[in-house]
Amino acid sequence: MTGDAVAVRDSGRALPVAGMLLGCLTAVAGLLHFAVSGILLGAFLLWPRTRGRARARFLAGARRLTATERWRRTVFFGDRFPEHHPRDRQILRYLAARAYAGLLGAVVIGLLGFGLVLAVLLVTGVVRSTVDWAELPAQILLGSVLLFLDLQGLVSLAALDARLARECFVPDERELLERRIGELAASRAAVVRAVDAERRRVERDLHDGVQQRLVALAMLLGRARRSRDAERADALLAQAHREAGEVLAELRDVAWRVYPTALDSLGLREALAGVAERCALPVRLEYEVAGELPPPVETAAYFVVSESVTNAAKHAEAGELYVRVVRRDGVLSVLVRDDGAGGADPEGTGLAGLRGRVAALDGMLDVHSPAGGPTTVTAELPCV
Repeated sequence: MTGDAVAVRDSGRALPVAGMLLGCLTAVAGLLHFAVSGILLGAFLLWPRTRGRARARFLAGARRLTATERWRRTVFFGDRFPEHHPRDRQILRYLAARAYAGLLGAVVIGLLGFGLVLAVLLVTGVVRSTVDWAELPAQILLGSVLLFLDLQGLVSLAALDARLARECFVPDERELLERRIGELAASRAAVVRAVDAERRRVERDLHDGVQQRLVALAMLLGRARRSRDAERADALLAQAHREAGEVLAELRDVAWRVYPTALDSLGLREALAGVAERCALPVRLEYEVAGELPPPVETAAYFVVSESVTNAAKHAEAGELYVRVVRRDGVLSVLVRDDGAGGADPEGTGLAGLRGRVAALDGMLDVHSPAGGPTTVTAELPCV
């Protein structure tokens, strides 16, 4: 239950009572829908040419009634249901059961009201001394038994109403399993796409960066070898030495983007500190994680921070970055915020790859980047 549901339930006992009374009216509406639709659409439902359209109209009204019942359970009883679209048979079965339960509830509430009227008449008779005192204990005993049965009936009908709502508005185990299979298939496909995209990016970095620098290095060494001027050869060798250092730095950077070895040797905190040091922008890092993290969670958190920081430095026109990594109640929360211009595409290649990597761990990735900024990337990773 969410906080809103608790607020509704704590607002008083009048809301559930009003919800039960409204349920009696919606039950009558459901019964009338079955009756009137049966009369008006019965012939069209039997004729094959008009069956589809008549059935669609009948189901449209049934869905509106079901939506009203869901609203009633949410407002008056504080129920919070997950996103779920019940099947047509499930809707019709629910409305039929609700019509029965609602009408029976109306009868029980009517008997309770009638009993209260009799109780008032009995008290009035006692005050006016028009009731035989010898019959009073028997009437009180009988009234108490009937009141207990009536209240017990109301409690049972309220429980039945709640159970019917859960059966209709909450996915069953089979649907949850099918949804879970779909999520796993989607996350697996996203991971495959992310891995392929990462491989293509590494190949592009090696081809366009490291390989071109190595070609330039080979040309410098060749020129130095062929040169007959000693000073010219020394200058070319010095330039080749600088080029070799830049090649090593770029190759190390590519290797870190594939997998940072600091995660294995130093841990997530030091690896993120390395990301902050290599970033061209100032990065403020807050790390509040006690104990060890599962290796897949560490890797996913690292790439969320690394990719977000790299994107902000390249495209966000930001002046500062803020990174926070916190573990609370078995969940690792990662937040990266910049003060740039915003407008980042949540479905971009890099962010989509991150979303697939996080989803593979049953995590959640959210990107909030309105025009004008700031851009906030938030990830939640279960530490299981």
